[in-house]
Amino acid sequence: MISREQIHELAQFEDHESCALSFYFQPTSPRNKAHKEEAILTKDLAREALRQLESKRLEGKGKDKGREKDRSEAARADIERIVRLSQNLRGNGVHAKAVFACSAQGFWREYDLPAQLSGTQLLVDRHFHLKPLAHLLGASPSLGVVLVDRHRARLFELRLGELNELEGFFHPLSRRGRSDGFAGYDGGHAERRVADEARQHYKFVADFFKDALEKGMFDKWILGCQEIHWSQFAPQLHSYASQKLLGRFSAEVAHVSRDEIRTQAERIFADWQQRRCREALHETLSQARSNGRGVTGLRRVLRSLEMGEIQTMLIGDDYVAQAVECTGCGHLDAHLVSFCPVCGRETREVVDVAEAILPWVIRHDIEVFYVKDDPEFDNVGNIAALLRFRSAQNNNVQPISGPRTKITLGRQPGLVGRYRGLASG
Repeated sequence: MISREQIHELAQFEDHESCALSFYFQPTSPRNKAHKEEAILTKDLAREALRQLESKRLEGKGKDKGREKDRSEAARADIERIVRLSQNLRGNGVHAKAVFACSAQGFWREYDLPAQLSGTQLLVDRHFHLKPLAHLLGASPSLGVVLVDRHRARLFELRLGELNELEGFFHPLSRRGRSDGFAGYDGGHAERRVADEARQHYKFVADFFKDALEKGMFDKWILGCQEIHWSQFAPQLHSYASQKLLGRFSAEVAHVSRDEIRTQAERIFADWQQRRCREALHETLSQARSNGRGVTGLRRVLRSLEMGEIQTMLIGDDYVAQAVECTGCGHLDAHLVSFCPVCGRETREVVDVAEAILPWVIRHDIEVFYVKDDPEFDNVGNIAALLRFRSAQNNNVQPISGPRTKITLGRQPGLVGRYRGLASG
């Protein structure tokens, strides 16, 4: 499965000659034993990709023809390799596959994904297309699952539908003797000793998980335990860990199955995800109406993105809009101008601006939600953002770039933030 660091790597990649290939393979149920539908679809996509490459090569005929030919042949080799790979994937309904390739830069990455993609795609551009991956990831922070009782604990990581056990703890409780002693004194003493040992166990688990959260091992977590254990475990939790807790479910540490753990955790996460999306949408629109920390519409969102103001972005699930991108500084502009208003260089058309801003969003740790079927959101243009600050209202706040210059979208080396996740709701 794909990691946070690997997502950052994809977001930073760029090929100026538009030879970056993004292949998403979604397995389907075959209509017959021949499994020909997937093979035919992949070959059709390959032919279309080759046609795009040839068109781009002809457009660049005034440039170095030898270099153009070499890059075109390298891209053609990537496409042929992808077609061969897809033939080995036919009939596999367990995992989807994502491939990102650019032989001209020696780049080839393959990732297994849950079989939940919208469909099989093969795309060619200057950047890798990350929107299908963003939809799949959802508001997917690094998620921990903790199971606990009086003397045992188990720690799991839930990532893209896969549950992996990371740690296990066992603190045996003291055994009681055969007799409670005179007037039951020894029995009461032993009971208090066992209760104290259980409390120390809960404290150890709580401290361990607090450290894991502070070190960035997880962003959020879910707890599985019986109600009687929750009443004793809760007082030991640090307030920081309590704030990161998404929810809990009833589970017996020694007997619960991995499938049950994953099902319960995914249910709790989906509920939190929907609530978080609704809350973010309501707050953003309210702030925008009061001219506060909210903006709506593509032009305002792009400006706030360049100024480093955005905390949370909301995009319509099917939102598509055109823009232009500067060939020099990478500035994105909602006005379809021929020359960049920032540096004066020539611009090129961006067909899907929602796709174009994703690398920037990932690199700068901006929370993103894809909003479905909301009339109020549709009325404001299907794109909005909740801001960390408004630069127009706080002149002392500097943009999030290194030098004290205006931030522009595009090639900005070294601006890699901690990826918090992309959300859908």
